[in-house]
Order: sequence, then structure tokens, then C-alpha cells
Amino acid sequence: MKPADLIELIKANKLVEKEITVERNGFLKTAGSTDTNIYFIEEGSLRVFVRDQLEERTIRFGYQYNILVSLDSFLTGKPSEFVIQAIKRTRVKVIPKKGFMDFISRDENHLKLWIKILEDLVIQQIEREKDLLTASPKERFERVLKRSPALFQEIPNRHIANYLRMTPETLSRLKKS
Repeated sequence: MKPADLIELIKANKLVEKEITVERNGFLKTAGSTDTNIYFIEEGSLRVFVRDQLEERTIRFGYQYNILVSLDSFLTGKPSEFVIQAIKRTRVKVIPKKGFMDFISRDENHLKLWIKILEDLVIQQIEREKDLLTASPKERFERVLKRSPALFQEIPNRHIANYLRMTPETLSRLKKS
């Protein structure tokens, strides 16, 4: 089983408890809340961010056919400081943790799929941290463009600039060059 197979199961509503719509700028999850659901984005786009004393720091995006989760809260069952906000009107399918855990425990291939998804998330996070610590703004832009070209079609520049830790003006210059 591959991640694409999981998406097909979700589309077929095999793991879905309900479907919800989050209006533009509405919140799917707020800071300090516990959220053990997995979200499959049917349409729209979401951003995951944390707030520090100065500003919001975007750490991830999700758009059509992506899976998004507040992973720390999902794994521990404890509150998380992550916020999940709709960038535009977004429709998501909700997969509760219990149903998902039952699904992965029923079949070894399902468990292998979950492990593969977690491995991919860890690798993505390592690449992102490395980019933020060592790469120039131009290198960060080029790597994200290569990894996720659809991001630039789905997400407004101001959010991408925040994610890349640069000003919107710098991002605009890099896109033109």
C-alpha cells in the first residue's frame, strides 16, 4: 500500500467520520487545543503556524488532496500550540485517531503505510530545518519551488514568504529572477 492508496480510501469515505467546511481565515485548530484528527483536504487550502512574541511563523501548508494533522497533538493526545487556519474556504474530511489506529492495526501493510508517512514527514522536517539554518533565501526559494511547484499556485505570496522566512518583497524579486 502506498500513500496514494490511503488517499483513495479516504476519498471513498472508508475512514471518514464527517466532512466540515472552514470559511476563509477560519480556524480548524487553535493554539492550546488538543486535536487528534487527521484532515484530508477536499478543496481549499490551509496553513499551520505557531505564534511567537513578534509574529506568526508558518511551518506547513495543505491544499487539495493533501493530508494535514497537528502531529504532536495527534501522537500525544495533549494540547499543541499549532494553529490550523483556512487560507481560503476549505472543505476537509475528518478522520478520527481511533478509526485510523484501528485501520493501521488491522493489516501489516496499513501499519507500513503509516510508518512510511511518518518517515516522509520527518525527512521533510529535517530538510526544512536545514534550509532555514544554512541556505540563502534564493536557495530556500529554489528548493521549495522544486519540491512543491503547486504551492505557488495555491498559496498567497505573503504566506509563502513567511514560510521561507523572508519578506514578500524578497520573494517577489526571487520569483522574477
